[in-house]
Amino acid sequence: MGGSGSKAKGVWPFGGSGAAGDSASDVSEQSLARMRGLKNATPFVFTRRSSLYYDEDGDLAHEFYEETVVTKNGRKKAKLKRIQKNLIPQGIVRLDYPCIHVDFPVVLCEA
Repeated sequence: MGGSGSKAKGVWPFGGSGAAGDSASDVSEQSLARMRGLKNATPFVFTRRSSLYYDEDGDLAHEFYEETVVTKNGRKKAKLKRIQKNLIPQGIVRLDYPCIHVDFPVVLCEA
């Protein structure tokens, strides 16, 4: 959690640079210029990276386990061993409905 913010420095598609020396008109002009320059500058997010993985059999899940039998002192005990190799990430998934980007600087509701 918390890792979904933008990592790019200097790219702020939603507003001005926020520097103290900028006047309001300069900031708004810069914002409009950036918005015109970036065609995908929207406060909505339509896709996300999935946290699911495919295994060798084509099954889809968050985690995969394999049951192993361990013999200790003549007793057989079943243990689950987590599989971390040969997993393929699902990739980019389209959201059912758009969400608002975490870096959108407008207060939507004040209680």
